[in-house]
Amino acid sequence: MMVKNPALLKSRLDSKEKVSAQKTVVKQSALMFIAGLIVSGLSYRYQFGILPESVSLFGCILFLISYALYAEVLRENTWLSRTIQVQDGQTVVDSGLYGIVRHPMYAITLVLFLSMPLILRSLPGFLVFLVYPFIIASRIRSEEQFLNQNLPGYTEYTEKVRYRLIPYLW
Repeated sequence: MMVKNPALLKSRLDSKEKVSAQKTVVKQSALMFIAGLIVSGLSYRYQFGILPESVSLFGCILFLISYALYAEVLRENTWLSRTIQVQDGQTVVDSGLYGIVRHPMYAITLVLFLSMPLILRSLPGFLVFLVYPFIIASRIRSEEQFLNQNLPGYTEYTEKVRYRLIPYLW
């Protein structure tokens, strides 16, 4: 990104949310992430709630696929930002992964985060990371409300692409 799209890198590094509800979501995500990794590490270290080795291999495959898809989302949407905002000249991206779900980055991070405790074979860590879909759902609702009000064409996009996060489910 530093070479091909420095503006995207800059917007991805800006993590100062302006909306208080979003600040809460960011804090909840950070807490869940830290707790999940600590619990996963302790589970592995002390061998409690350990899943079979095949689960670790499956988790590695999920992680690598998710990481590749994450890179694709960054390539598809140059407006992507860590904070909820509309940038000058921004348009709705409705092709590629954005033609399947409205928030492919969140869908991919869901799989990415859930794969991490699987790599460590930690069932307790996996259970901690199951909180993430609920955290991200509140962010999506707030983000969509903002985009409907501030991004021309977003309302039509929500009619075209019905699913927010998981095809045929939500």
